[in-house]
Amino acid sequence: MGNEAGTWVMYGVDWDDPECIHSVDEAIEYINQVGFLPLFKNQIPGFSLEERTVPEYWWCNDPAKDPWMWRAIITRRGGIVYGKFFDKKAGFISKKWLPVFANYRRDGYDFDSLYEDGKAPNKQKKIMDHFIEDNAHTEMLSNELKKAAGFGKDGEKGFDGAITNLMMQLYLCNCDFRKRKNKKGVEYGWDVAVYAAPEHIHGYDYVTSCYNESPEESWQKIVEHMREVYPVATEKQVKKVLK
Repeated sequence: MGNEAGTWVMYGVDWDDPECIHSVDEAIEYINQVGFLPLFKNQIPGFSLEERTVPEYWWCNDPAKDPWMWRAIITRRGGIVYGKFFDKKAGFISKKWLPVFANYRRDGYDFDSLYEDGKAPNKQKKIMDHFIEDNAHTEMLSNELKKAAGFGKDGEKGFDGAITNLMMQLYLCNCDFRKRKNKKGVEYGWDVAVYAAPEHIHGYDYVTSCYNESPEESWQKIVEHMREVYPVATEKQVKKVLK
C-alpha cells in the first residue's frame, strides 16, 4: 500500500494471474510455504500478501475475497501468528518459523530475564505482567489491556509503541479481533485487537525450542531462507524488513 500524490494505492494482481491468492485457505498455504510474509507491500518486490491479491477486494467485507478479513480468520485459526513483526508493520509468521524468529528477536531472553537485565523499559513490563505473572491472562482486548496496565489520559504514555516493540521481539502477537461490549454485554464499534503471548498459542517449549542456538544462527537461517524464496531481495532490503 502506497501513497501517490496524496492518494492511497493498493498494489496487487488480477484474479486470473497465476500468482493470485484467491482465498484465505490459499493465503494460509502460501504463508506456510514461504514461512513468513508481511501484510502490505514493502521494500522487497512481491514479498507481501497485498501484492498477491486483487486490490479491489480489500475492505469489501466479503470474507471469501477480502484479504483484510483474512488476517483475522488466519489469526483465529491459531496456526500462523500475526502481528507487527516486519519493520514495525503487520505480517504473518508460520508455526515452523516462529521459534527461529523468537530466538533471534528476543536475543535468547524470556521477558522476565530481559527486564531483570535492564534491557526492557518499565512500560513494557506493565504490559507483560498481564501475560507472564501467576494467574496471568491468556489473552486481552487492546482497550482492556491499556487500562489494566495503567496507560491512558492520566497514566503511562506510549501504549501503542510499547505493544509494537513487544511484537517486534515476539513477546506478544494478535490472537483475534473482536468488538467491545458495553455494560449490558452488547457489542459495539469497530473490531479491536486481542493480544496474547505466542506461548499461549503454541506452548512455551515449542516457542523457545531454538533457544539452544545463538540468535545469530537463527538470523542466518532467516537470511538463507530468503535467498531461496525471494532471491531478488538484496541484503540491505532483507535487513530493513526482517532484522
